[in-house]
Amino acid sequence: MNTMHLKLLALTTMILDHVGAIFFPGAPYLRTLGRLAFPIYCFLLIEGYLHTRDVKKYIGRLFLFALLSELPFDLAFFGTFTLYHQNIFFTLALGLLAVSIFDAYKDRLMLLSASALFGALFFAELLRMDYGSLGILYIFSFYLFRLHRQPEKTLYTGGLLTLSTYLYSSTRQLFAVAALLPLFLYNGEKGPNSPLLKYGFYAAYPLHLLLLYLLQIL
Repeated sequence: MNTMHLKLLALTTMILDHVGAIFFPGAPYLRTLGRLAFPIYCFLLIEGYLHTRDVKKYIGRLFLFALLSELPFDLAFFGTFTLYHQNIFFTLALGLLAVSIFDAYKDRLMLLSASALFGALFFAELLRMDYGSLGILYIFSFYLFRLHRQPEKTLYTGGLLTLSTYLYSSTRQLFAVAALLPLFLYNGEKGPNSPLLKYGFYAAYPLHLLLLYLLQIL
């Protein structure tokens, strides 16, 4: 599977998850399938980090779409604007910021690197970001054990994901470990790539949430 295949899989399972959460809360199979999405997005986040030419622009882009997505996110899930819960782009942006600081200073200032991780865990909970501190742990799991057709790293990452999920979240979330199966098939290639596709995947998040909100009204 190339990057495009993984993005499509993550987007599809995420939309199914949100449809289940909003319209079919009593149907657990949609929410269970949705557990695949976030680990795949975390993996792609780290792949992007390792290949980007400008990590500052990458982080800035994530924060920009976090701001653009907040109102559609709130409307879809809460029916009004609220600061109670922040969308997943904030989690991804904060996680990537923490990873970049950790990576830059891990060989010189370990205290600063550790502070970046624990600071991200703290603020993810304080600001009620989607997935909270569990999301930060997922991102760091993929950073520490980058997957690229390496069985031992798949095992290590799966262990970390399972442990962090067990400690922080629900039993259903344990199904997220199944995301390692398509990730193990990743061939390291991008697949079709263009600015339109690139930003289309970013825009799909707020746009599908806005659509789900409008469907609720109808």
